[in-house]
Amino acid sequence: MSLEVDVQHRFGEFALDARFASAGRASAFFGRSGSGKTSLVYVIAGLVRPERGRVVVSGEVLVDTERRIFVPSHRRRIGCVFQDGRLFPHLTVRQNLLYGAWFSGVRERSSPLAQVVELLGLDALLARRPDRLSGGEQQRVAIGRALLASPRLLLMDEPLASLDRQRKAEILPYLERLRDEIRIPIVYVSHSVFEVARLADTLILFSSGHIEGAGPTAEMIERFGLGRRPELDPSDLDDLAPAALRT
Repeated sequence: MSLEVDVQHRFGEFALDARFASAGRASAFFGRSGSGKTSLVYVIAGLVRPERGRVVVSGEVLVDTERRIFVPSHRRRIGCVFQDGRLFPHLTVRQNLLYGAWFSGVRERSSPLAQVVELLGLDALLARRPDRLSGGEQQRVAIGRALLASPRLLLMDEPLASLDRQRKAEILPYLERLRDEIRIPIVYVSHSVFEVARLADTLILFSSGHIEGAGPTAEMIERFGLGRRPELDPSDLDDLAPAALRT
């Protein structure tokens, strides 16, 4: 997957000016809250039409303001997972999952559903409704629903932000399996250095609406001293970070 972004847009007092290119399997948007990560996710997803710029995913131009190209969100085949699962409360887990396939126009087939259920460990949950699920289980269902919509790109906007440390530790292995076993590129948004160190091969660092740097994750963590920043909680390290960072 290649992702090319060159976008300028103003959200009230906040100005987004983002320019980078990534060819990673899992790219992380990293930075403090309010640094522009989610704003750019909205642009890539087609939820915001930028004032100026260009967005290209795997060679397909989704936005080019000079050429007046703007592919609407429902035609971009981009799956989105947000902080809360946004599941339909009146539907079972199985029905929520199959909504993704229905929305994309994909007919129900047993193998894709079975693959997603196995990948995310959802078999025992299929008959439950969302109010009978933990926060981590709800997020796994939300991820499964996005996958069954046959996306070309999966945008995950701080999917673990609302979970406690135990639930984060529970769901991270599923995200690793998703990265390694499903051939769908991921853009993962977070302000947790430990999550991006574990999941992403490419890191794009945001600061006040601008891109401070972009490159291989380990190199960026070292170059910018991300593990030593005061806003990060070192107590999460043992639970969430890979062994290489436990020093």
